[in-house]
Amino acid sequence: MGFQDFLGNEAVVQHLRESIAHGRLPHALILAGPRGSGKYTLALMLAQAANCLNPPETNGLPDFCGECRNCTRIAEAMPLETRVEEAIAAREELREVDKKETRILVQTHPDVLVIPPDPPQLLIKLGQVRTVIREIYRVPSEAKRAFYIFTSAAFMKEAANSLLKVLEEPPAHASIFLLAENTGELLPTIRSRAAIVRLGTLPFDQLEQLIARRRTDLRPAQRSLVARMSQGAVGAALGFDLERYLTYRQDALIFLRYATREPDHSTLFRMTETYRAGAEGQEKTEGMLRALSSLLEDLLLILSGQAALVRNSDIHSELSAIANSISLPWIESTARAIQQVRSGMRRNLLRSLALDAFAGEIQTLA
Repeated sequence: MGFQDFLGNEAVVQHLRESIAHGRLPHALILAGPRGSGKYTLALMLAQAANCLNPPETNGLPDFCGECRNCTRIAEAMPLETRVEEAIAAREELREVDKKETRILVQTHPDVLVIPPDPPQLLIKLGQVRTVIREIYRVPSEAKRAFYIFTSAAFMKEAANSLLKVLEEPPAHASIFLLAENTGELLPTIRSRAAIVRLGTLPFDQLEQLIARRRTDLRPAQRSLVARMSQGAVGAALGFDLERYLTYRQDALIFLRYATREPDHSTLFRMTETYRAGAEGQEKTEGMLRALSSLLEDLLLILSGQAALVRNSDIHSELSAIANSISLPWIESTARAIQQVRSGMRRNLLRSLALDAFAGEIQTLA
């Protein structure tokens, strides 16, 4: 166990290990990269390397043993979705009056705090940042260095402003990691006070070879689809739930067919009715919107004469047929409508009605 298990981005990993070796790990670090590129995994590995009780060296640079008490407890936070689900379930057991004041946090080691987006809005909230402010000036009790890992760049305005105050006067014994797919989501004042490290992706052929070795459950055509959908992100490819994605994509196709062909109201309403409230409905809606966005990107490629770059290559013929009945302005308007649905989700609008309204809007645009 160690950094040899982190695939790709060798130069970036080496630079960060050198920072640990020379005691220059930034107090605030933005790890930027596409979804599934390994940002969270790398953040936990750096926390392990900085706090390993029996630190080995590989290639002359600090590593971590993966077996000491610090390493194992930090690693317990690795299955992030599971830990978040546990935290949500624990909050549901509280009295109603306490639920409103309790924010979702993940802490498997007393000096490593993980801050995920708080459902149902899936934003980093003020209460979470206030917890960081309260804890960050406390000297670590069992680690050499404390770590505070924000797994999303989607902050409520008040939360982002409060975090800025910590970044202006950071304690010497702590590092704040901000994981971001798009650094533009962060305030310029936050970006200016943090070092930025970008994780790249693997070439398509290398990723497909890796999937063939690691995902023996997939057939060749499925491996190609997963590699294309993962866009070079190793973590996304190895953890890609193909069955779930295809379910989301089927629902996304219903919207496209509804907008561009003879509207089938009954099929649409049966589908949107399944998008209920709660954390499960939130995840399902976001998954479907991501699938719809990927289809729009493919339609844009087809209309732009770049059909060879289409990711959903297994339904290329259907996408080509849809592309014949739409325009570039329609794609742009539909993409904006998707953002409006996401905005409505953050305001807790009834999802089935919001999706029905979305379908009507993009049909009018077509």
